Amino acid sequence: MTTTLIVLAHPDPRSFNGAWAEATRKACLAQGDTVLFSDLVAQGFNPVERASNYPNPAPDTPFDPLKAQEAAAAEGTLPDDVAQEIEKIRRADRIVFHFPLWWFAPPAILKGWFDRALAHGALHTVDERFDTGQFRGKKALFCVTTGSKEEESVFNGKEGDVQLLLWPAAYTLRYLGFSVAVPKVVHGVHGYHQGARQTALQDRLSEVLAAQSEVMATFDQRPLMPFNADDDFDANGQLKTDQPSHTPFIRHSN
Repeated sequence: MTTTLIVLAHPDPRSFNGAWAEATRKACLAQGDTVLFSDLVAQGFNPVERASNYPNPAPDTPFDPLKAQEAAAAEGTLPDDVAQEIEKIRRADRIVFHFPLWWFAPPAILKGWFDRALAHGALHTVDERFDTGQFRGKKALFCVTTGSKEEESVFNGKEGDVQLLLWPAAYTLRYLGFSVAVPKVVHGVHGYHQGARQTALQDRLSEVLAAQSEVMATFDQRPLMPFNADDDFDANGQLKTDQPSHTPFIRHSN
């Protein structure tokens, strides 16, 4: 039996993002999955990492998030909201994220979830990352909306290449050992359509919701984002000249 964690990062479950996450939930349940759900805004997840999240912070010592997380993980004193998310992540065979792109990035609450829930000492260590990450063999998928048109969201588009905008979030999961499917993106989702354009949008979004059962049924066949292996890098952590570059974020000099 597969366990699927759905992470929703949108302030209103009545939004299309909320409806899309619900479509994922229904599709997974219909397949016999165990479904875990994190509606980050609804559950009041605190996205801000700070010393006061931990017991007895040292007042005269600068706060070091990695060391604080590592110590709390070892002592079993991670904050309750973080511990609950860690348990879900550990149980999940796959994670499906639902969120809009705001200001060319995921919403702040999802970045804060990465900052806090992916705790050092709990889900990754110095020796457990990338190819040796704890989550090797597990997969993640981003289901994303943009307000921009598809034509604007490509390599030469005015809104920037959406695949590059999502790369940092995908690489965060890669750091933990996850495989990451090529994101599924729905463009032009905003509240300013009127008349025939609004009707066309609603028809298009209804098709996306109806198709989500097929997305989840074929989850394991979805193409993956390519990442360099650990041994593609030299002792200084730089890409070897004879290894491929898969992204402008990690590339050979011109």
